[in-house]
Amino acid sequence: VQLQTSGGGSVQAGGSLRLSCTASGDTFSRYSVGWFREAPGPARDYLAAISWGGSKYYEDSVKGRFTISRDDAKNTAYLQMDNLKPEDTAVYFCGATTRGVGSYSGAYGGTYDYWGQGTLVTVSS
Repeated sequence: VQLQTSGGGSVQAGGSLRLSCTASGDTFSRYSVGWFREAPGPARDYLAAISWGGSKYYEDSVKGRFTISRDDAKNTAYLQMDNLKPEDTAVYFCGATTRGVGSYSGAYGGTYDYWGQGTLVTVSS
């Protein structure tokens, strides 16, 4: 499967963005999807995951601000980001795997076999 990440941009603090992760090359409903981000530095930080069955998981710091969803008919997973803060500035990535994910496995980057190219989100104060 190939993943295309889109929807990044520049917003002011308090604003919203919706990121999309669109899959091609395979049946998207077979895949669990996770969202991660990279700020300047070596780590890719986990944000949220959604299993192929629709179960959702979130990293504590984004609960209540970020919402993960999927539309299998459109081969797309989404990350709705509200009340954005300057510290949310990063490159955002989606990953996909045919394995089911849970609250622990979904947070581990190594769970995912396929990755999108990343989309830049810049939040100004």
